[in-house]
Formats: sequence, C-alpha cells, structure tokens
Amino acid sequence: MVSPRASAAGGGRLLYWRHWNAAGALAVPHSGSPSVQVTVRLFARLRDIAGSEIVERFEGDAVTVQALRARVAASHPALTPFLPGVAVAVNEEYVMDDGLPLSDGDVVALIPPISGGANETPRFLVTAEVLRPQALRDAVMTPASGAAVVFEGVVRDHHEGHDVLRLEYEAYPEMAERQLRSVAAEVLEEYREREVHDIAVHHRIGTLEVGETSLLVAVSAAHRRDAFEAALRTVDRVKETVPVWKKEWGPDGAQWQEGVRPIPTPGSTPPPTSPPRQP
Repeated sequence: MVSPRASAAGGGRLLYWRHWNAAGALAVPHSGSPSVQVTVRLFARLRDIAGSEIVERFEGDAVTVQALRARVAASHPALTPFLPGVAVAVNEEYVMDDGLPLSDGDVVALIPPISGGANETPRFLVTAEVLRPQALRDAVMTPASGAAVVFEGVVRDHHEGHDVLRLEYEAYPEMAERQLRSVAAEVLEEYREREVHDIAVHHRIGTLEVGETSLLVAVSAAHRRDAFEAALRTVDRVKETVPVWKKEWGPDGAQWQEGVRPIPTPGSTPPPTSPPRQP
C-alpha cells in the first residue's frame, strides 16, 4: 500500500497528493475538522512538472478559485511561471471569475494553452480586428468537401439614395457569439441531408470605412449548390437573430439603422409581444 504524503501550507491547511493503494482505492488521510477537498487535475507540461494530479484540502467551508491558484503556486513553485497562461475549469466548465467559490468534491482542471496555438482561427467570433476570409475558409474545410463558399459583407458608399461615409457597428458580444453558434447549428440541421459539412461566422464591430468587410460566412459542403444555399441561409439568419447594430454616418450626420425584430433560433424563448395582462 502506498501511503499518502502531506505537507503543511500556511494557516494549518494541508495539501495531499493523490495516491492509490494496492486495491485501487484513494488513500487520503481524514481530518475531524470541517474541510473542503478539491481535486486539481493537471495536463501536459503541468503534469510532468508536478508528477501527478493534486488533492487540496482546505479547513473551513469557504474557498475560491483564486485561493486555490495561490495554494498551487505556493506548494509547487515550479508551476508558478506557467500559471498566468492557464485557464481554469471547474467540473468540466470553464470559469472566468477567480472569486468563484468551490465546493467539497469539486474537480478543478488547470488547462495550459491547447495544441494548435493562439493563431488557430475560432469558428465564431465578434471582433474589432480586420476579418481574414482565407483563415475562415480553411477553418471549415474537410477532406470530403468539394465546395467552399465564403461570403463577405462589405461597407458600401450609399444606402437608400444617400451617401454613406462609414458605418459603426455595436454588439452584445457574448450573446452575439453564442447566437452565431446557434445559427450555424440551425442551418446545419436544416441541411443535414445535403452534405453541408461545416459553417463558421465572424462579425466585425467598431468603425468601418467604405470597402471594409463587416461580415464573413464560410460554408463547406460536398456540392456547390448546397454550399451556396446554406451560406445564403446563414447570412439571412445572422441578420435576423444576432444582436449587432450599425450606425450609418453620412454628410448630414449619423443615424442608427434598424431592420427586423429579432427572430430567435429554434429552442429559444421569444420575447413577449406585449406586457402580461394584469389579473
């Protein structure tokens, strides 16, 4: 049987390595005081440095992701240079708030940069950066794809009979990216019998001059007709559902352009058309 090791770590809190006995059962010493025990999973370089995953036990019933980060840095100094670039997932869900409280039994994963690198193109993106059509086309291509369609929505110099100098796009970015994913899933479902392979969408925000690209839609499919039709359907649904607005600037000033009321994707709950009737 392998005995677990324990080491003191500030304020009487204990760090326990995860060890297994000959019967395959977890061997962790028990304490009579209340505690929150958290398993920290490590991957790739982090696991090689630490040697195994870690079990942290905190006295009391309150601990946060930030406290756990500090504990890992203190108990494993060799990991400290890598922690700023690490993402955190709790119970298989990414978390952005280091103040998130952890519960007894939680599994916290410290996730180093993923293979493929920071230059890999996301399939759904709302960004102020210049859009790259070739990168998005490459992101959707598969060995089975015989056709790829890349649509570019471009700022033009006129609208309804008057001059346009530039457009200013604003978005609810977190919801917009989620909705881009929903639109792609919806269209892929509609075309599931027609060998449409993948869809990706990028939308630009900020101030765009005439000739700049505001929207990219890339679609791959086995056949050109399906790729063209799925791309058109995706563009239409983006215009109907994604929370992005544009202000049009002309010689006489600026005004917001409004189109249709949002049409949610299937599975969404549409907003009420009128206030609920009072009893």
